[in-house]
Amino acid sequence: MEPQILVVDDEKEIADLITVYLMNENYRVHTCYTARDAWKCVNECSLDLAILDVMLPEMDGFTLCRQIRQSHTYPVIMLTARASDMDKITGLTIGADDYLTKPFNPLELVARVKAQLRRATRYSEGTPQSEDIIDFQGLVINRATHECTINDTPVALTPLEFSILWKLCENRGQVISSEELFRSVWGEKYYEGGGNTVMVHIRHLREKIEQVTGKRQLIKTVWGVGYKIEK
Repeated sequence: MEPQILVVDDEKEIADLITVYLMNENYRVHTCYTARDAWKCVNECSLDLAILDVMLPEMDGFTLCRQIRQSHTYPVIMLTARASDMDKITGLTIGADDYLTKPFNPLELVARVKAQLRRATRYSEGTPQSEDIIDFQGLVINRATHECTINDTPVALTPLEFSILWKLCENRGQVISSEELFRSVWGEKYYEGGGNTVMVHIRHLREKIEQVTGKRQLIKTVWGVGYKIEK
């Protein structure tokens, strides 16, 4: 079954253009021009990815993303007309997986959609169970089912957060640099702002873990070097 993608932008020309490009890739696209219609779609459709414009009437894209993250972990890509780092950091902090600044090349957006969908679905690929599960100190992460629990309490993670946690757990006891995390998790060439992108996702991951563990610091920062999880 083809992936279902939500496209939300109050500029009809942009939303319709994105829709055409995605449909050409055989995706099933739900196109909305208001946050209200988008929220209805979120609750009624089985979505695999959402593309949200930041500047929406009634409810901005950040708020819509925050509401989606309360019950869904599929990838979210933000579109913003503002190129400031603060907007990008805000989007990543509330749970977005990627962002693209307007004006943008539709082909680049399609490439980012494909990358996010690959990342989100690769956990369901059949590999031996012993390679799919990491279990230590009450933390269990299952790459086949994309599930994470701490002391039997579920922790809802986005695909990027799951990939970061898996990478750190797989190499627990070792320090992983921001550059290595970015290349491994995002699958892209490291760039100047990549460290900030990793830092925001690490912060969000820590917050989710600490909601379950209290003040237990599972992910350690080694200043000037990177991040690690102790054995």
